[in-house]
Amino acid sequence: MGQLFETIRQLVAEDKYVVGKHASERLEQRGIMEWQVIVGLEGGELMNEDWEAQPNPKVEVREALLDGTEIKTVWSLLSHSGVAKLVTVHFFDRG
Repeated sequence: MGQLFETIRQLVAEDKYVVGKHASERLEQRGIMEWQVIVGLEGGELMNEDWEAQPNPKVEVREALLDGTEIKTVWSLLSHSGVAKLVTVHFFDRG
């Protein structure tokens, strides 16, 4: 498991996270509740970890909602403020 991914999961578990405006809009648009993404992160599967991403390092995570629907979440690390940020949420099998 990637170090960045583990750091982000730990910050989220400690409620040290924010939800970006874009992510908030996508959650609403896709009918996903924020808590589902937060709960799903713990059992999520790391897909990609990018320490060089700008403006902040990011991870892409495959998560499953309670109904079994798989989603991809993108999280970044805001290292200056010491929090994780939910950047966006996507369905795999929907347009």
